[in-house]
Amino acid sequence: MALASAAVAAAICSCSDKAVISGVLSDAPGAEITVKQFSGSAETVLDTLKTDAAGGYSCKVAVKEGQPELVYLYKGDTKLASLILGKGDRVKVVSDTLGSYTVEGSEESALLKQADDEFNSFMAAFSSDLASGDGPKASRDYVAYYRKCIKFVMENPKSLASVMVLSRKINENFPVFSQATDALIFETVHDSLQTVIPESKYVAALGREAGLRRKQLDLDLQLKDAPEIGYPDLTLPSYDGSRKKLSETVASSKAVLVYFWTAADAAQKLFNNDVLLPVYNDFHPKGFEIYSVSLDADKSVWADAVKNQKLPWINVCDGLGSVSPAAVLYNIYTVPVAFLLVDGQMTSETIEGEKDLRRVLSAKL
Repeated sequence: MALASAAVAAAICSCSDKAVISGVLSDAPGAEITVKQFSGSAETVLDTLKTDAAGGYSCKVAVKEGQPELVYLYKGDTKLASLILGKGDRVKVVSDTLGSYTVEGSEESALLKQADDEFNSFMAAFSSDLASGDGPKASRDYVAYYRKCIKFVMENPKSLASVMVLSRKINENFPVFSQATDALIFETVHDSLQTVIPESKYVAALGREAGLRRKQLDLDLQLKDAPEIGYPDLTLPSYDGSRKKLSETVASSKAVLVYFWTAADAAQKLFNNDVLLPVYNDFHPKGFEIYSVSLDADKSVWADAVKNQKLPWINVCDGLGSVSPAAVLYNIYTVPVAFLLVDGQMTSETIEGEKDLRRVLSAKL
């Protein structure tokens, strides 16, 4: 009879529209744990818990059949665990106050932890190399991680953990999956998940993103058959928060100086005031524009320089320093460097200072 009762209890639990989390936060009796649910665009607080004398806590999360939930556990600003919870899951989490944890009872959560660990390891190496000025090594870090992500999602196309991997960003303007052909990967994962959890809000969001990326890929393929422009195009975040496209600047200007620099160098800031500003004031009314690309890794340094110097031209910066896609496209290894576009074409003129720039602009405008 006892065995029968246990079986009935297990059946009831498995049919429940809830998942149960049992956790231990090491060496943290009486600590406050916040349970948050990720909707796809924001995190919502579901519950606030207190650990017992042994650091233990537990909670239940509502989960509908076929609609797993992504749930985070926090202590203050420290994320203690990332979980993918299915209906009837009973998950055990053991973590410490630094954010290291183990998880049992959920294969999906274990996969997500693996993905999170790989991302955290990559970001630590990438940020360190970027801070030390080793751009080539940071680029290799990125390529290696990107390949690892592709391998992960191709091996786990029916896991929500793959959705989270596809959404990774190095910063707000640099998604890990940033190539047009990545649309094919997004479509593959979406179609696979549709076969197992078609009603999931996360799968729906992935489908929308896959659709947008497919449109961009189709556009890129169409542009391959279009007449080539005479320069690599750029789209970068500007000082005013918008995104500025170089080709749009070229379309509205007779001549455009594409200027790569860094505000971290005082000499280059002086060059703005002593050379570029006088030239800009003289030739801007005649159709001259400057598209100034900062390769500063610290965007606050760049923003302060633009504000304090009151630079009137287009100022853009993605905060990635020497590994910025803009630097890669223009093969930039040192700054300052300038390229002059006239009537939409890259000129072969050598411009080494104010005299050269004024001479060329006087002839072209």
